[in-house]
Amino acid sequence: MAHFIDRRLNGKNKSAVNRQRFIRRYKQQIKQAVSDAISKRSVTDIDKGESVSIPGRDISEPFFHQGSGGHRERVHPGNDQFSEGDRIKRPLGGQGGGSGQGDASADGEGEDEFVFSISKDEYLDLLFEDLELPNLRKNQLDKLVQYKNVRAGYRSEGVPSNIDIVRSLQGSLARRVAMTAGKKKQLQDLEAQITGLEAAPIPDMQQLIALKAQAEELRRRIDAVPFIDSFDLRFRNFAKRPEPTSKAVMFCLMDVSGSMDQATKDMAKRFYILLYMFLSRSYKNVEVVYIRHHTQAKEVDEHEFFYSQETGGTIVSSALKLMIDVVKERYDPTEWNIYAAQASDGDNWADDSPQCSQLLAEQLLPLVRYYAYIEITQRPHQSLWVEYDKLLSQFDNFAIQPIRQVSDIYPVFRQLFKKQAA
Repeated sequence: MAHFIDRRLNGKNKSAVNRQRFIRRYKQQIKQAVSDAISKRSVTDIDKGESVSIPGRDISEPFFHQGSGGHRERVHPGNDQFSEGDRIKRPLGGQGGGSGQGDASADGEGEDEFVFSISKDEYLDLLFEDLELPNLRKNQLDKLVQYKNVRAGYRSEGVPSNIDIVRSLQGSLARRVAMTAGKKKQLQDLEAQITGLEAAPIPDMQQLIALKAQAEELRRRIDAVPFIDSFDLRFRNFAKRPEPTSKAVMFCLMDVSGSMDQATKDMAKRFYILLYMFLSRSYKNVEVVYIRHHTQAKEVDEHEFFYSQETGGTIVSSALKLMIDVVKERYDPTEWNIYAAQASDGDNWADDSPQCSQLLAEQLLPLVRYYAYIEITQRPHQSLWVEYDKLLSQFDNFAIQPIRQVSDIYPVFRQLFKKQAA
């Protein structure tokens, strides 16, 4: 009998397959925990890993057990304190509640939630899953790169869903042929000798018994070779292949006027950081143009966009005019996919809001692939929202969404950039 011993060392990610299987199995619960956690993070911690909690009831495993059907007799221990129909008081302290933040069960007992730590890459993959730049067209295939999963041969390790049955059975057949071919040839020779001895007038019984014992041992060794072994398994392998698509530019327009308090600016920055991470994670070489505006608009770099303290009055049209000038100067719409995301509290001069609507309708929306406007305020909608709302029925590449609090940022972001149906 042959013995094969695998002495290969386990890699540092030896549980990666089980980890990915767990993430796929409880994907909905983990995605919900991720979306809940992002609203509690600071701007600087948004690209780190996360520890998510999954309720114990969601990870319980099904099992077979004896049902309550049929006729059965039970003997229960009695008591000397209660009779049938007596009402039992609740435990002291209400429903088992204490000074902590958790919710206790009605009977005062329960299980802790399962805490699962995910890495930075897993966190970002879940964060930006099913998102894309809307209306992206292939007009210049030399700048923007997307990644697509393609078949890349086979591997000896993987998840059960990627098993290639035909390739695995081919490996099993080759292994069984290699391990039993010699033994089967010996068995044929022994069977021929046994047949010859049995046909002899006076067979040599000792030799006949010895040959039959050898033949039986060979059959046992042949039967001991398993039909399929883990060594035979082959899994389909997938790799990310870069696919050139189009050149794209994203304009980020942020209101930094005096009506935007620090909390409102922080929410706008959170939205733009999400947008920047989504672009850098899902695409390659997307250009980003940052524009800050109050009464005047100015194109700035990334650091100044997020950290400058400059403020003033509010004239939103100044940002739109600057964007039009930049597009005419550097980004030909026939060669570039142009996108824009504007964040403001909606406060604007009354006579400037109609001008903003006119600039969008006549000059910007016919050029851009997609324009998203978010209004960050807890007050009723301002004049800018009212004017923008009139454009929704005219342009399908225009979207507006309100943000009232920090927890609204991620749902609104997903709504604006959700993947379109094919």
